Amino acid sequence: MATPKKKKAPAKKAPAKKVVAKAAPVRKMPAISSRYSKTQILTEIAENTDLSKKDVAAVLEELGVLIERHVKKRSCGEFVLPGLLKVEAKKKPARKAQKNVPNPFKPGETMDIAAKPASIQIKVKPLKKLKDMAL
Repeated sequence: MATPKKKKAPAKKAPAKKVVAKAAPVRKMPAISSRYSKTQILTEIAENTDLSKKDVAAVLEELGVLIERHVKKRSCGEFVLPGLLKVEAKKKPARKAQKNVPNPFKPGETMDIAAKPASIQIKVKPLKKLKDMAL
């Protein structure tokens, strides 16, 4: 009778090392008293992230292009920057002209309202994280 071949036991893997997530160093974030220009924003981000100004400018430019692609015609109509803001494109239908409408500012008088073509309105809404930053 032939002896069955013994199967080799699979090699034991070394126990997985536990990766301890290092907390990001807490840095002081003083309030900014005046509005930054585009150059100041690029410089600040470049210094804090060890990227070049050129790289930061390219990222912001691409973010603008990405938002445009989300809100233009035949697109989904909304862009979300997680936790910070939501940009929505709302379609406003056309309005017909109206005659002899009561004037809300001068009771007793009537006025005519001109027609308005259909348009797209962009709304930017703050999300929870941005609202909490302002508190």
